[in-house]
Amino acid sequence: MMDFPIIDLMDEHACYQWLLGLLHPKGLACPRCGGTAAYVHRFYREEADEAYQNAGEKGVPHTDPADPPRRRANKAVGHGTWENDRVPIAGVVGRDNGRLDLKVVRRPSRAELVDGFVVPTTHEGTVVATDDGCVYAALPGLGRRHASVNHAHSEWARDDDGDGEREVHDNTLEGIWTGLREYLRPFRGVNKVYLAPYVAMFRWAYNLKAITPRFLRTLLGVSILTYSGP
Repeated sequence: MMDFPIIDLMDEHACYQWLLGLLHPKGLACPRCGGTAAYVHRFYREEADEAYQNAGEKGVPHTDPADPPRRRANKAVGHGTWENDRVPIAGVVGRDNGRLDLKVVRRPSRAELVDGFVVPTTHEGTVVATDDGCVYAALPGLGRRHASVNHAHSEWARDDDGDGEREVHDNTLEGIWTGLREYLRPFRGVNKVYLAPYVAMFRWAYNLKAITPRFLRTLLGVSILTYSGP
């Protein structure tokens, strides 16, 4: 039988501290790595990746034949950038909750992909799976655990902990990039200035998962419930 000092536990903080001392007398520690950092590992698992979308200046008059408004089958050398019309789109998707975050960026640099996107959209202690892009090597120094596969050597998935599940991969995002390109295809080219709203619409639809009354009211611009009678 346990004595429960209810009079002393009338606020949430006091209750938390009491349970912490009862269940973890030596302090909180990660059950996997034994770490005792100020944060608690919540075992979030995420994927991070970037894709490159051909997007020029469709709809803008260009009189110079050497400077077309959009470049079909753009094969610019190197990573795509805003300037060469192969616009980078950064993505993070949760393995556990399935939530997708996307952002159009100008260059695939650490400042834009990692510091400006992956870190703000993931929790400290999260395991982030990526490809072998060099910018993601900075993640461990920013409070994230990092695992990567080497696509250059035809490595697509790997089992690091020996449990039979090849958990190190970014295949979820690879499939999402295919879906995004299929979503953009019917528009037959998108001006890069307006690419972000198209990407945001795709992200919204992906995260929606189901058609709900709230979704329909939002889509129709109806802010109140329709009266259906007694």
